[in-house]
Amino acid sequence: MKHPSARELYDYWNAQRGPRAAPERSEIEPSAIRRALADTFILAHDAATGHSFRIAGTRLCAAFSRELRGTAFIDLWDQESRQRMHDLLGVVAREYVGIVAGAKGCGAEGAELDFELLALPLRHRIPADARLVGVLAPRDVPCWFGMNPVGRLSLGTIRYLGDHDVMASDRRTAPLPPGGRIRHGLIVYDGGQG
Repeated sequence: MKHPSARELYDYWNAQRGPRAAPERSEIEPSAIRRALADTFILAHDAATGHSFRIAGTRLCAAFSRELRGTAFIDLWDQESRQRMHDLLGVVAREYVGIVAGAKGCGAEGAELDFELLALPLRHRIPADARLVGVLAPRDVPCWFGMNPVGRLSLGTIRYLGDHDVMASDRRTAPLPPGGRIRHGLIVYDGGQG
């Protein structure tokens, strides 16, 4: 994560979750991430659209020159990226794993704009209540930003956020299962075929 908004949200989310896989939606206090709010979003599961915006920050709305609340998140993406994005959001919601990804968009005159995407799960009791919190932030803000809408985004590289992304002090709060050890963010058990 390179963008300050993504780092701020991730650090806050990580502190709120403690040893759990994800914090509850009610534990996210907007004033605690005020410097990241302009780039922040909350998505809600929607049977028809997959995930729609419940909340979208002001800079995020300015990038697309429209209010995003109630619209489908995958509508921001080009045709080639939509299915991958739909699948990624499903993984985040079902498996309580975060993602960070790169994205590109173009302004009205063809100027490219790089974005950083962070999507993190929020705890839910039933799939219909699934919520995700995240950041979609431009890496640089060009002079035309907010005056010309960014076109459809194309998805770049993706990285899943796992245990290796948790600070060492946080690892101590969640004990390893007996016989397990951490290797590249995975719990590994020694053994073999018998």
